[in-house]
Amino acid sequence: MPDFSQFILGADPAGQPVAQAMRLANRHGLVAGATGTGKTVTLQHMAEAFSDAGVAVFAADVKGDLCGLGAIGNPQGKVAERIAAMPWLEYRAQAYPVSLWDIHGQTGHPLRTTLSEMGPLLLGNLLELTDSQQAALYAAFKVADREGLLLLDIKDLKALLAHLKDNPQLLGDDSALMTTGSSQALLRRLATLEQQGAEALFGEPALQLEDLLHPDADGRGRIHLLDASRLVHEAPKVYATFLLWLLAELFEQLPERGDADKPLLALFFDEAHLLFNGTPKALQDRLEQVVRLIRSKGVGVYFVTQSPSDLPDDVLAQLGLRVQHGLRAFTAKEQKSLKAVAEGFRPNPDIDTLSVLTELGIGEALVGTLQEKGTPGMVQRVLIAPPQSRIGPLSAAERAALIKASPLAGRYDKPVDRESAYEMLTARKGGAGAPEQAPVAAEESFTDKAGEFLQSAAGQAIKSAMRQAANQFGRQLVRGLMGSLLGGSKRR
Repeated sequence: MPDFSQFILGADPAGQPVAQAMRLANRHGLVAGATGTGKTVTLQHMAEAFSDAGVAVFAADVKGDLCGLGAIGNPQGKVAERIAAMPWLEYRAQAYPVSLWDIHGQTGHPLRTTLSEMGPLLLGNLLELTDSQQAALYAAFKVADREGLLLLDIKDLKALLAHLKDNPQLLGDDSALMTTGSSQALLRRLATLEQQGAEALFGEPALQLEDLLHPDADGRGRIHLLDASRLVHEAPKVYATFLLWLLAELFEQLPERGDADKPLLALFFDEAHLLFNGTPKALQDRLEQVVRLIRSKGVGVYFVTQSPSDLPDDVLAQLGLRVQHGLRAFTAKEQKSLKAVAEGFRPNPDIDTLSVLTELGIGEALVGTLQEKGTPGMVQRVLIAPPQSRIGPLSAAERAALIKASPLAGRYDKPVDRESAYEMLTARKGGAGAPEQAPVAAEESFTDKAGEFLQSAAGQAIKSAMRQAANQFGRQLVRGLMGSLLGGSKRR
């Protein structure tokens, strides 16, 4: 019977396994290293270890090859040699339960949230607003709350801004915040967002967190992969903002779990520097707070980047597991950064950490785990264990087959455009409002179809509407990312 109380990272120079206690895996972690040193394969192996232990995984597939998790491995050459050198590994080539996601809905299930769920703080970060424009956005959201106008997609917000332009009295004491210039600037930023194709992110059915946490039929945790191969290059701000939103949603919705034998969910944030580049200080401070507090809710956050210096010091200080692949240092600045990386590990008298950092081969890493009492262990040089799934991407046909066979097939594929701010404001003007409802076939009684409906896209939208209605009265102006930290209620 496999031991899931720990997950093995690889072998030390003596051939002995190096592992991290699973109950400490919610203390977060870092996977770093220069391009081509093996970060993706390490991430793949770690995702498998979590899945085997029944822990759900959400990861960004930045290069497009992490999806190999969904296919059976075929170890050859040096990979087969490494497996042979680790007889205790209990290697078994297998595919893992993978769900594929894509904001544009082309290479995975469509991934959506709503403007109301995202809130003005994160939306302002996405739109890169000035302080005055951010204040105008807050004022618009405040009116939407007061008037009962749901902001689900971009056309809802555009309709609201136009409505406020024609009816400035609705702003009340906030009328000075919504100047003509700020309103026009908001509309321009929204138009730019649409040109980037980011409007696909907003709408319904919105992502339900329970769908990320539900285990596979065999008890393994499902691995959810966001195809970000285009997103990080074409719309990096959209990529970063979505990940921040996901972290915020998990923090707000999940209950406290205390100490547990394993995490509930492991998040892998590749290209992690994008989460902090250009992020307003207030938002960054709250992000750091959430990283510190979310572990008590059973969530482990693993940042994947080229150098630890890409992350703020306050975040680095909270990371328990550290997997550092090779780094290159050619300039004085890089050499200084290399020294800082070496000093981030607990020293090992048998290892010259600074020298080893530039000597590590592909698939090798310096690893700092947490000991049983949660204190940092001494740094070790480790050969990372190979993944049991395929190293490399899926073909287009394999990806399509995986999407079709997914337990989430049909849940998110068809967009639902229910009545929201756009339809309500159009109706007030006497125009054609909400779209007509499709008639229900006579033979499909409510009793017969109730269970099926609640699992459908429309059912998910209704569930989302019920949650939003239940919390509408308690909303406050300060909402969005980590609103509950400021004493606000949930923003749905």
